[in-house]
Amino acid sequence: MSCSHGPQSTPSSAPEVNPPGGLLTIGELARRAKVTTSALRYYEELGLLPPPARISGQRRYPESAARLVAAILLYSDAGFTLAEQKALMASRQGASGDWRRLARRKLAELDKQIARAQAAREAIGHGLRCPHEDITQCPNFNAGVTARLAGQPLSRSHQQLHGQRFREVTGSS
Repeated sequence: MSCSHGPQSTPSSAPEVNPPGGLLTIGELARRAKVTTSALRYYEELGLLPPPARISGQRRYPESAARLVAAILLYSDAGFTLAEQKALMASRQGASGDWRRLARRKLAELDKQIARAQAAREAIGHGLRCPHEDITQCPNFNAGVTARLAGQPLSRSHQQLHGQRFREVTGSS
C-alpha cells in the first residue's frame, strides 16, 4: 500500500510544468528567454528585472518576465548598454519625451559608429589595392599616419587625401 502526501518532487533536470499564469523558476525563465541564470541575476542586480517572489527560497518570476527579458535583449541588439536601458526604463515612468531624447542620442551615436566603420572599410579597401608590397612604404598610408599624428580621425584624413588627389588630377585649388 502506498500513500501520497501531495505532488511528488521531480529531479531538477526535468522540466517543471506551470499552469498558465503560474510562476517560473529562474531556470525556466532562463530557458524560455535563452539567457543564462547569471544574466537574470545580473539584470535583477542592475534593476532591469524586478526582484522576483521567493517561494521556499527560490526565485519565482511571473510569466511576463520573459517578455521583459526579451525587451532587454532587443535593446541590447539595438546597441543600448545596460545602463542606457535602465535610463530608458526609468524614462517610461518620468517625462513622456525622455525615451525619445535617449533614443535620438543613441541614433546619433550609431550614425557616428557607422561613419567610422565606413571610413575604415574604405581605407582598408584602398590599402588592399595599393601596389606597394609593404603598406608602410605607401605615400597614402604615410599621409594618413601624419594626419593621425596631427589629431585627425581616419575619416577626415581620408577625405583630405582624396580631396588633395582630386586637386592634383584636376589642377583645381
